[in-house]
Amino acid sequence: MEQTWRWFGDTDPITLEHVKQTGATGVVTSLHQLPVGQKWTDDDVTTRKSRVEAAGLTWSVCESIPMEDSVKRGDADAAKAIGVWKDNLAALGRAGIPVVCYNFMPVVDWTRTDLRYRLPTTGLALRFDMAEFVAYDAFILARPNAAESYPSEIVDKAETLFKAMTEDEKALLEFNIIAGLPGGAEVRTRQSISRLVASFDSVDADAMRNNLASFLREVVPVAEEFGIRLAIHPDDPPFPLFGLPRIVSSPSDARAVLATVDSEANGLTLCVGSYGSRRDNDLVAMAKEFAPRINFAHLRNVTVENDGSFFEDEHLEGGADMVGVIEVLLREERAARSEGRRANIPMRPDHGHLLADDIEKKTNPGYSYGGRLKGLGELRGAMRAIERQLDREAVR
Repeated sequence: MEQTWRWFGDTDPITLEHVKQTGATGVVTSLHQLPVGQKWTDDDVTTRKSRVEAAGLTWSVCESIPMEDSVKRGDADAAKAIGVWKDNLAALGRAGIPVVCYNFMPVVDWTRTDLRYRLPTTGLALRFDMAEFVAYDAFILARPNAAESYPSEIVDKAETLFKAMTEDEKALLEFNIIAGLPGGAEVRTRQSISRLVASFDSVDADAMRNNLASFLREVVPVAEEFGIRLAIHPDDPPFPLFGLPRIVSSPSDARAVLATVDSEANGLTLCVGSYGSRRDNDLVAMAKEFAPRINFAHLRNVTVENDGSFFEDEHLEGGADMVGVIEVLLREERAARSEGRRANIPMRPDHGHLLADDIEKKTNPGYSYGGRLKGLGELRGAMRAIERQLDREAVR
């Protein structure tokens, strides 16, 4: 697997020189400086690509082309938004960017309630606490009928938490929930979140699936034309938030996505941490089933608690068999090479703990240097050991 590193552009506190020092050879980036819905010019794309290549690295994955919520709602503006998305995909194709990761999550991207959860190691991790999220949804945001979306025992616990919160604690919880993407906390407010959530009132899971299918039928032919492999990212977390449908959360969801347009260009991002945030998702089994259509891998791990809360664990710990997943992906690469198919699955260490002096530095949530570097080192070691075992098998 190609070892890659996510880089958020020139505003990222981690420089490309620092990326080079990790041993990664590929960069996962996008045109983060441009607003959602803006058309990317060829010059925009080649300027970013040249910047990466000047550092001795390769732009391996675009993560991602931002998508307007109109596409997910399937409203009157969807066709225009899809047209811009296709134009941007084509611009990436002309520049030779081989993989594009994207998601179909409504309103919010990845969601956590605590960005600095203290671990027994004294490092800090990202955490999603179910009761805290329900306290925000039902009692701070005060979404109409929110309590009906959750088990009564969680709602009772959430109400108790809410009543004990100070105004500063409520504000911090809100900040954490809307900070899933760099800049998210600066551009979204309680009022805008409420409006966006309400804009999906008439969109149920079946409608969302139909809207995703319409999107895929438009964009997959463009990807095929330019040799791009699309890789849809699962919902994070993989269950409904704010009463909104989430439709990329399980093996059956993944099968439906792949069946909509049966093309190698229409593939998956195997995010071990996202799919692994549901205990009923068997990540090794999913890796085996979908291996030929896994076009990108996010390797991180989570520990899930009894009420559905979870936190980001060490990369080789947590609920998923990370070593088993890596073995499946490495075997798939060898099979693909022998069959003349695409043989390279880019991976990146996703999310990392805040460690040592990174705790005091400004970093994008989940994207500290030391924590991801530690994770990449652990994953690289596992990969090397598995590769050696596969080499031994090959000569028997």
